[in-house]
Amino acid sequence: MRDLINIYCDESCHLENDGQNIMALGAVFCPTSKKAEIFNRLHELKLKHNLIPAHFKAPKQNRARYEIKWNKVSKSKLDFYKDVIDFFFDNADLGFRVLVVPNKSELDYKGYGHTHDSFYCKMYFNLLEVILNPEYGHHIYIDIKDTRSREKAHKLEEILRNDKYDYSKETVKKVQPVRSHEVELAQVADLLTGAVSYVHRGLNTSKPKTELIEHIRRRSKYSNFALTVAPANICWFGKTKEKTIREF
Repeated sequence: MRDLINIYCDESCHLENDGQNIMALGAVFCPTSKKAEIFNRLHELKLKHNLIPAHFKAPKQNRARYEIKWNKVSKSKLDFYKDVIDFFFDNADLGFRVLVVPNKSELDYKGYGHTHDSFYCKMYFNLLEVILNPEYGHHIYIDIKDTRSREKAHKLEEILRNDKYDYSKETVKKVQPVRSHEVELAQVADLLTGAVSYVHRGLNTSKPKTELIEHIRRRSKYSNFALTVAPANICWFGKTKEKTIREF
């Protein structure tokens, strides 16, 4: 039986008419065998910073009481978010890849026969195709954004399997919509994707967010993740025997 990899996806500024000029899609991934250990460690960080009550007996119910999100980065929670970033970069089992699409409003995807939904799937395909390894099986989780999330997940699953000639469903085991407040690594994907999106949008209105971005830069040893290539692709890893960052 193949070893399994879990991939947790999130997106920022993905709506067609949201007034934002970029779109970012990100994915955090880890061995399935390490999932419980990683989830528990993130749960412990929430307890350490008093973000969830210690007396709840049901861990799943308890962990859902505070969701890690880029939009929640604030002065009072900055130390917590720095701990989350440190945990990511100190853990050799974790990786992250992000795809940034600039000048979203200028894209003429309709001229190439695409709808916004099919373009969205194509960008997810571009994000994931590099992560997928034919020697492993993969469980892919995408955040539920609307009532059509299940339909989009099914379409993405079909596209990925066809590309990998994975008719026996050995490489892409499933693409499943999840509620991010229940899934710690989907929350980390939101945090990292949100940070990259913030930089690409040229924002600096929040001092805590700017400080967290500087912390990410120090830990990743990658000072400039506001790339000008289109689309921009960045991949970060936790501690490995070789380099910390791979750029595609």
